[in-house]
Amino acid sequence: MTVPMSPTLFDDTAVHVLGALALELRGEHPSPLHALAQADAGELAGHVAVDLARFAPAAAGLELVIVGAHYDPVELLRPGWPLHRELDALAARAPGQGRGRVVAFGAHDGQLPGLLPPSADFAGGPLRLVPFVLGGEPATAQEVGDHFERELLENGMAGAATALAAQALFGLEVEHARYLTVHDLAAMMSLQYEHAGLAPLWPVIEAALLCPEKDAWLDAPPEPLLRYVDGEARIALFTPQAWRKRYAEHADCTSTESRDTAHRQHAHFEARQRQLAAVLQAHGLTVNFVHCDSEHDAVAALG
Repeated sequence: MTVPMSPTLFDDTAVHVLGALALELRGEHPSPLHALAQADAGELAGHVAVDLARFAPAAAGLELVIVGAHYDPVELLRPGWPLHRELDALAARAPGQGRGRVVAFGAHDGQLPGLLPPSADFAGGPLRLVPFVLGGEPATAQEVGDHFERELLENGMAGAATALAAQALFGLEVEHARYLTVHDLAAMMSLQYEHAGLAPLWPVIEAALLCPEKDAWLDAPPEPLLRYVDGEARIALFTPQAWRKRYAEHADCTSTESRDTAHRQHAHFEARQRQLAAVLQAHGLTVNFVHCDSEHDAVAALG
């Protein structure tokens, strides 16, 4: 994906290609979070540079910035692309410059610089990502980015040397190694969320990622009511009476059994709220619960 970066952190004419080396792991093995030492990070960066130039020769004329660590998809798919921004910001302070520069960040005394350390909260997943940024002359970056958007998802397998190096350096059992743009990664996550029963939430996350200035609603009973607006997710926290009015208006609560059923449905609804809130927070969104006494109150409060 070619992304014009915000002038608050970047020059407003800068165009960057945001992507990742995706490592699909074999079996159920945990993924250790140790970061590569500087020399090892540089070795991996060299392999990635060769691969990217093979996909688009013009990429060799861009600056490649990469980190010797791997992350869960939710750590990359966050509003403002904070991991990629951090890479670019750190590279701007690194010595040296020029076309084709390769900047690799590794660990010093086991610690990565800045905001780069991966979170242990998201370790152990089957897909791990090594983020990279390509930047430089805007027209070249746009050309490379457009080419990657067309080609990487279908034809972006990493070279054998890269896959073997990633496996050996990180100590992982790698089944497949391929390259993705962040747009490709978002498309993959959309499918995964659909399979996990989270499809109704994905448009909200997608809006936060790709159109943060816009708002998005999840207003589809029996799902919780929520809205993404002003950079945060607001979830309606209904009173039991307001919940029954919106979600179980015609339920028969005349018997003990029917009341117990309604109670279980309400408990399930609250669990779903907590699940959606946790997913949104994992993607870096601020979540606020808004107390509501009625559906009308909820729509007004979320606005």
